[in-house]
Amino acid sequence: MQTVTKKSLKVGKYVNNTHVDNVIKNYKQERWVQNSERIGKEDSLSGWWSIEEMEDFIETAKIYGADGVKFYFGAYDKDYQEKPEYAGRQTLVMVGTKQKQTANGVNNKDIYVQTDKGSQVLGYNAMSLCPPFCGQGDTFDFGDLELGITLIDKGDNGMVVI
Repeated sequence: MQTVTKKSLKVGKYVNNTHVDNVIKNYKQERWVQNSERIGKEDSLSGWWSIEEMEDFIETAKIYGADGVKFYFGAYDKDYQEKPEYAGRQTLVMVGTKQKQTANGVNNKDIYVQTDKGSQVLGYNAMSLCPPFCGQGDTFDFGDLELGITLIDKGDNGMVVI
């Protein structure tokens, strides 16, 4: 009898509140303020997909041979018409990937599938963004958010608590 062992591809880890608070605080201070000023409105701080959507995407990716998912940072066009409130805001796109060993090391290659429109990347987007949708209409509201708040010094433009 031949035994086949499968090599684990895990690269992440579970983290605690301190880590989550710290990376979010760093993002707010080092990226969010500048992004918001550049686009002229509060940029998104988070996005949400249901577990059902994520499971469906992962199952579809597996069908096409994926062994991983890459999350690309992105931004909607300034004149995005499908959801105008998303225009200019950042987002994430999930893309199914397959790990390949190359001469230069390990590479996680995007998966493409054949559709009636030709070869297309196996991608998923259109998450619920906050802002603009943070649980209370179109205003930025942290609701029951339990993560820490951050005080940001905007220089001549004052201070902001996010």
